[in-house]
Amino acid sequence: MSFLVIDIGNTRLKWGLYAHPAPGAELLAHGAVVLEDIDYLWELHWKNLMHKPQGMLGCVVAGEAIKKRVEEQLIEGWGLAPHWLSSSARAGGVVNGYEHPQRLGSDRWAAIIGARQRALHQDPADPPPVLAVMVGTAVTVDAVDQGGRFLGGLILPGFGLMYRALESGTAGLKVPTGEVRDFPTNTSDALMSGGTDAIAGAIERSMRRLRVQCGREPLLIMSGGAVIRLSHVEELPASVVENLIFEGLLTLAANASAPPGQPQP
Repeated sequence: MSFLVIDIGNTRLKWGLYAHPAPGAELLAHGAVVLEDIDYLWELHWKNLMHKPQGMLGCVVAGEAIKKRVEEQLIEGWGLAPHWLSSSARAGGVVNGYEHPQRLGSDRWAAIIGARQRALHQDPADPPPVLAVMVGTAVTVDAVDQGGRFLGGLILPGFGLMYRALESGTAGLKVPTGEVRDFPTNTSDALMSGGTDAIAGAIERSMRRLRVQCGREPLLIMSGGAVIRLSHVEELPASVVENLIFEGLLTLAANASAPPGQPQP
């Protein structure tokens, strides 16, 4: 049965249609729209799909109004009941160590679960700790130990937010178009290099903390719309995953559809 997953972020909605609700399932179709065009999602993307989804699971951080506009198109177009992820104390092989588990963003929770599944796939008997990094409008850096406990994580501004803050709060500085340099010698390169180093530095510090906490080398997984801006950083030996949130959503969907009595991670 084909299955639809949706990630509604701060600036874009991304969706993927999979052959069935499980990690590793064949991707049948996918797309993205900026939130300003959300009302045209059905007409532009979903109306002519060859495969009608039999179920869906999504995560949303953009607010109730955006969510309702998507739900209307799911119901009117396919008669599909919408299901949205809420963070919980335990799911998908992860124990949520957040002080208030329900307050953890659902997109972070899905990415964390997806990253944990990657660690389990690498070594089912002795999975490594894993650091899940999502690089979008904001950047999240979340740590999971080898036992599957989410230890906590960071939230910091993404590239665009940092540059716009500098542009609006500092005379003479504009959004940069330069290059990342070890020792920048012009303002545009200095801004671009500063933003990259700020985010990369936060990731490096979190990797070091997780390494000390767990006593072994963590697996670093990065994803998100702006991850390409970090993929060249030599100090970050990361596995870049295109749709980490989707992998988490598919894991949860597979668990939900497992036969009664079947063990679930």
